[in-house]
Amino acid sequence: VCVDTQMELKLLLTLLLILSATVAADYIRPPPRKALHLPWHSQPSSYPQQVHISLAGDQHMRVTWITDDNSAPSIVEYGTLPEQYGSVAEGETTSYSYAFYNSGKIHHAVIGPLEPDSVYYYRCGGQGPEFQLRTPPAQLPITFAVAGDLGQTEWTKSTLDHIDQCKYNVHLLPGDLAYADYIQHRWDSFGRLVQPLASARPWMVTQGNHEVESIPLLKDGFVSYNSRWKMPFKESGSNSNLFYSFEVAGAHIIMLGSYADYDEYSEQYRWLKENLSKVDRKRTPWLLVLFHVPWYNSNTAHQGEGADMMAAMEPLLNAASVDLVLAGHVHAYERSKRVYNGRVDPCGSVHITIGDGGNKEGLAHRYINPQPIWSEFREASFGHGELKIVNSTHAFWSWHRNDDDEPVKSDDIWITSLISSGCVDQKRNELRNKLMTP
Repeated sequence: VCVDTQMELKLLLTLLLILSATVAADYIRPPPRKALHLPWHSQPSSYPQQVHISLAGDQHMRVTWITDDNSAPSIVEYGTLPEQYGSVAEGETTSYSYAFYNSGKIHHAVIGPLEPDSVYYYRCGGQGPEFQLRTPPAQLPITFAVAGDLGQTEWTKSTLDHIDQCKYNVHLLPGDLAYADYIQHRWDSFGRLVQPLASARPWMVTQGNHEVESIPLLKDGFVSYNSRWKMPFKESGSNSNLFYSFEVAGAHIIMLGSYADYDEYSEQYRWLKENLSKVDRKRTPWLLVLFHVPWYNSNTAHQGEGADMMAAMEPLLNAASVDLVLAGHVHAYERSKRVYNGRVDPCGSVHITIGDGGNKEGLAHRYINPQPIWSEFREASFGHGELKIVNSTHAFWSWHRNDDDEPVKSDDIWITSLISSGCVDQKRNELRNKLMTP
């Protein structure tokens, strides 16, 4: 009997091992990929390069490009028909030096007013190729592509290729763009890498730790980032390119700076209170916030780094009934339940970490176990997110793993807006009290 029992146990163990191997084989993560090496094609010094666009206030778009010729004109010609430019806008220029590196001439020109959900053709500096952009819609529905911590690897290219397949209106990037890390020509190669997408749809970005690039006593932080990626901070009443807001269709979106001062005595905190006080949930029923360092993170990577910012600002965001918070930094994906102050809360925000765009540092594989109650889904894979806000009450979020070399949808959820759940009315008095506090 004992021999038969042992045989049965061995057979059962063998079957379990086979079953486990079969389940595990459903998805095998491929190895890391190399950094991209983008060839440089010689062009005239006045030829526009690294073209990208961003929203710049109501019905306006900022066009940014770089030339090696300091005398190249800062003009954008544009119109609704190919090669027929009925309008022209003149912009401003800047440049910077960094150790032995000198940037080209960086041009920023604001075009508009533009009609919503329309195609425009434009040319930078009076020469070079014609570009084509589509403006976002004025009303819902609207779709956002979301990917943070991009870098310049073959995984980055895969992510960008998948985003290009998404019929999105605006790209949201919660920090860590080029991974230049003091080597300034990497900013140039990143600009060339993203130009096909970033010249066609507005890219709205905020800074991450790889944008700091400060040298004590010699160079302030964010010089490269602020020079190249100018966002609508002035249009939103901010005095810093590191934090700003914008509105598009039915969404009010706030971009915060994890690496700008954020305590209750800081300019960012003061600006955030004032900005939240002006949000009209009838006009923009959806309220989103982006920053780099996640507040809710069950990965061992960067554990607790967002705690101080969370302690200072989460009460403001909660009182304002922020629907969704998007962050990067951790090179993995995680989605929370509605949460506030570390606890599941039906009137809290959904927090999503999506720092998995394809960076050179690889993925963060280790998670804390057991999984916290507030954590709904987590996986260490490269990918991108898509947020389709359908109407004032419902939005569909999906995360698409690209480790399979195809944009495989691996997580999705319907999100109900807080304004439709009664939470906004419940918190208005609380918000009013917080905003009135000196």
